Amino acid sequence: MADTKEGRENQADREEKRQREREMAEARTRADEVEPPVEIVGETEGTQREDDSPDTPRQCHRRGCDEPATFEVLERYQEETGHGAVEATAALCQDHADEESPTNLDNAYEDYVFQVKPLVPTIESATK
Repeated sequence: MADTKEGRENQADREEKRQREREMAEARTRADEVEPPVEIVGETEGTQREDDSPDTPRQCHRRGCDEPATFEVLERYQEETGHGAVEATAALCQDHADEESPTNLDNAYEDYVFQVKPLVPTIESATK
């Protein structure tokens, strides 16, 4: 076969078809495998660190707010590059939790999460 543009294009098309067929065959053989856990690629401030004890009262994550945090907001969305999940959490006071809404809906995917959960009150704050 002569080296022509049409011949090179046909050869490239056949190679792409073979590659797709190999990928499909591999996907079929791996269909019964368990999905790997969601990889958390990044976190924002406000998450509990190892040195924080559960009894330590947390302050609102919003800048300039000195109120105690009463809610934790969690949003899990697809990283912009599409190579993993990002989980962002923030501890907020009542007023700021009321204002909170999803911010990354454009990166939502099947396991997208947006939650506002009350923080478990500490013994100290429950007696006040």
